[in-house]
Amino acid sequence: MNLAVIGSGGREHAICYKLKQSQKIKKLICVPGNAGTQKIATNIEEDISDFEALYQIIRKQEIDIVIVGPEQPLVDGIVDFLNKKKVRVFGPDKFASQLEGSKTFMKNLCKKNNIPTAHFGTFNNINEASSFIKQVGVPIVVKADGLAAGKGVSICITEEEALKNTKEIIEGKFKSSSKVVLEEFLEGEELSFFVIVDKNSYLFFGSAQDHKKVGEGDTGPNTGGMGAYSPAPLLTDKLEKKIKKKIIEPTLKAMKDSGHPYQGFLYAGLIIKKEEPYLIEYNIRMGDPECQVLMMRLETDLLEIIDAATKNKISNLKIEWTKKSSITIVVCAKGYPHNYIKDSEIKNLSKILSDKDNQIFHAGTYEKNNKIYSRGGRVLNITTSSESLAEARNISMKNINKINWSDGFFRKDIGWKVIDKKQS
Repeated sequence: MNLAVIGSGGREHAICYKLKQSQKIKKLICVPGNAGTQKIATNIEEDISDFEALYQIIRKQEIDIVIVGPEQPLVDGIVDFLNKKKVRVFGPDKFASQLEGSKTFMKNLCKKNNIPTAHFGTFNNINEASSFIKQVGVPIVVKADGLAAGKGVSICITEEEALKNTKEIIEGKFKSSSKVVLEEFLEGEELSFFVIVDKNSYLFFGSAQDHKKVGEGDTGPNTGGMGAYSPAPLLTDKLEKKIKKKIIEPTLKAMKDSGHPYQGFLYAGLIIKKEEPYLIEYNIRMGDPECQVLMMRLETDLLEIIDAATKNKISNLKIEWTKKSSITIVVCAKGYPHNYIKDSEIKNLSKILSDKDNQIFHAGTYEKNNKIYSRGGRVLNITTSSESLAEARNISMKNINKINWSDGFFRKDIGWKVIDKKQS
């Protein structure tokens, strides 16, 4: 089969890495890809917001299935566009993509279907928002309604901070929306819960925990993700059943009842409070960097899974996972998540072992004259599987120390809630 992966980040590199292991794959392209994907796929440079140009590539390359990595093209309706062209594509349609594209849509769906979530309000008026903040009290969570590349959420400790962030969003800090969602702060532990969905059924697709804050000890501003590990020790069989029954299944039923049954990866960002799950947000695709650790642990042929999902036949599958733990540490360009350094050379990547337990997934990189350069932002994902999470982190750290890149930085404490608590 001929496959096309849309996107250029670490998530897309990890998906390509896993697809490439399939015996059924004949051709693999990545649009636009990065310096990592070009080692295992054919990169084709194109603007992924130009659907007609993408379609011409898909036709020319005789692609059987298109896998959409990032959220923006999904929210913009790439699935609807390609379906009309009779192209088989894996991902939700534009309506269903509102689960991530509009936090108001998601929260209203929760309210209507009794899905447990934090008390909330949606506002485009600063005075009304201010009244809600006073009513709920602090800490309070301030969210941009639309997409914000992982940077649209703030947990505000004071009313002044909450008002400032609210005002910035209403005044257009994020192009995607001038609406703000305010919600009560739920004290608990975060959990990333994944399912793969076809129009008739779904299968559990692993768990992870990620680190959104830029600084050690989960401090500083939010980012797209500084690292992740899988599986999440927090997830018990009992909790998994609760999540499916109270959150996943009512959501999928609501989408089906709307006439837009969900298809694709669905990622529930949860808070676990006193052993009860609460939905914080949905993502309509694999997480990044969670995808990187899940792809390392996945033992079932990914192409087989996606092929079945696009044919509405995933109920016939059993998805197998390695018992090993996986961790990924994100190496970012200095300055991230604000103004970061670009176009600096990264050396010594070839010194790091590449095998089933050790991978470098590229994100913000490009190759020029056989040298690897940084595009900035989140640049590399140093990913390791091992018998224990502590051992996996140690190996990843050793691998990072082999890299010669003075313009990069990373967190040394990924997985600290599990590893460091056990060791203390």
